[in-house]
Amino acid sequence: QVQLVESGGGLVQAGGSLRVSCKASGRTFDTMAWFRQAPGKDREFVSRIRRSDGSTSYADSVKGRFAISRDNAKNTMYLQMNSLKPEDTAVYYCAATLATFWTRHSSDYNYWGQGTQVTVSS
Repeated sequence: QVQLVESGGGLVQAGGSLRVSCKASGRTFDTMAWFRQAPGKDREFVSRIRRSDGSTSYADSVKGRFAISRDNAKNTMYLQMNSLKPEDTAVYYCAATLATFWTRHSSDYNYWGQGTQVTVSS
């Protein structure tokens, strides 16, 4: 049974940093990603990473501030978030896809974690 379990969210002041983690169990995935959903808004892509070659990509809104990584031995993915802004406040979701193509569309992701709340105060 596949499970994705996030951890590490919390409350931080603007300009601060947080790291969220996602541990996968049940199988490994080549492509995993982070999405987020703020109240009243659609879920949006944040970042993705590919196990096979370490390729990464980011949404423009977080580029230069966030860094995605993974520890393949632990089957765990991370999102280091720096220079946080109030508009980064959202529930952050870990996702994994069985697709073999490089995608940032939430509909292409087959497995989801329960989400972890990140709140950035001004």
